[in-house]
Formats: sequence, structure tokens, C-alpha cells
Amino acid sequence: MKIALVCSHGGHLTEILQLIDAFEGHEIFFITYEGSRSASLPKKYTMKNLGKNPIRFMMSVPKAFWILLKERPNFVISTGSEIAIPIFYVAWVLRIDTIFIESLCRFKNPSITGKIVYPVSSIFLVQWKQLLAKLGKKAQYWGDVL
Repeated sequence: MKIALVCSHGGHLTEILQLIDAFEGHEIFFITYEGSRSASLPKKYTMKNLGKNPIRFMMSVPKAFWILLKERPNFVISTGSEIAIPIFYVAWVLRIDTIFIESLCRFKNPSITGKIVYPVSSIFLVQWKQLLAKLGKKAQYWGDVL
């Protein structure tokens, strides 16, 4: 199985790397931001930090299509930040299953990214039971993922 791991290059990368053993035996690749932390990752695709820049965001959509069409992953998994937004929506168009894991630090309210990708996520995981009440029926609690 081929899995795309999508995250920003800070704490969200730290979280996804804590899950790396779960992907043993599967082909993985990363989609993340350019930076010193992401430089040492194995197979990866990088983008400039999207932040709130609408031009970079729009320019990321064709790149997201290119990456996902080239790699054809079975799943896209993200621990967050805004880089997940274009990837998840392109994956939704291409009918690629997605899993969003809300950050462990999100115990009162979902992240903005989580709210935006929620409608197109195949599976949406929270790590605090009380967060379920803030989301719809798609949100699931499987215990501490990280």
C-alpha cells in the first residue's frame, strides 16, 4: 500500500514521525514544506510555506494534482497545518481516501485546518473525547493516536 504523509515542517511533522512505525511495510512519501527539518526526510515533495498567502495557496493546487497523479497513493494521512487543505481537496476530487488526525494540542476546539478538511476527510480522528461534541458524526476518537 502507498501512503502520502502530509504535514507542515514543525510540530505537525514531529507528530507524524511519531506514527512512522505504523507504516512499516508500506511505501510512504511525504508532502511538506521546504525547510531544514524536511531536508532529511526520505522520499518527499516540498512546497513553499502556504501560510495565509492566497497566491501560494492557488499555486499549490496544480502541484497537489501533479504529486497525487504521479504517486497514486492509496491513502493520504495528515496531522495538519494548512498544507493539508489543497492536498485533501485534490485527493477528494481524485477519490483517494484521506485520514486527518487532529493535533494532540487541540483539546477544546478543532483547528482551522481541521474544520476546512472535515467535509472531505474519509476518516477524521480527534485525540480528546470532548472534541467530538464540537464536530459532526464523522469525527472519531480511537484513543491517543500519538
